[in-house]
Amino acid sequence: MSYRGMLADERRELIELLRGLTEQEWETPSLCAGWRVRDVVGHLLTDTLGPMAYATAIAKNRGSVDRVNGALAESFAALSTAQLVDKFDREGGRLSKYSPRLALSDLMVHQQDIRRPLGRPRTIPADRLIAVLSYPDPFAFPGKRTRGLRFVATDVGWSWGDGPEVRGPGEAIALAVVGRAVVLDELTGGGVPELRRRCA
Repeated sequence: MSYRGMLADERRELIELLRGLTEQEWETPSLCAGWRVRDVVGHLLTDTLGPMAYATAIAKNRGSVDRVNGALAESFAALSTAQLVDKFDREGGRLSKYSPRLALSDLMVHQQDIRRPLGRPRTIPADRLIAVLSYPDPFAFPGKRTRGLRFVATDVGWSWGDGPEVRGPGEAIALAVVGRAVVLDELTGGGVPELRRRCA
């Protein structure tokens, strides 16, 4: 399947999940520090912007992606949860169409940021998981966390890197390398203590 197709499927699964959440679940803290579930969805509405609008947001926030993320999430804070989902469903895809593989990585991680605290696990299709794990972008494998380590997924055919080994489910690896320390107990191998230190 193409990256665009995988991204479309990932979006559909997330939208289906969001439409079934209670108002209490929307207020649950996500794995993103300081963000509730609704804040994560507000951040994902970045994908409703076109390239020019996003470039303007970057300029206004002095080139800081973190500031842009916070500002955009805040700009959608007044929307109801139903409005958040409807906007994501109807208007999403404007920005991600220019980099569907990067968008897939971002969306998959944030879907797990939402699902894990809510106790709503899923089995991520192997092709999607491998696409995210294999993406050679700093988003997927920030050097500060992965340099000098070898990662081996135990549930899909994928490995990467050299050095002390970090072994475990592909989902846990994908989350660990972007700093979600909550998954570290699901990983084994001689490289885990160093990865834990880097996630601290």
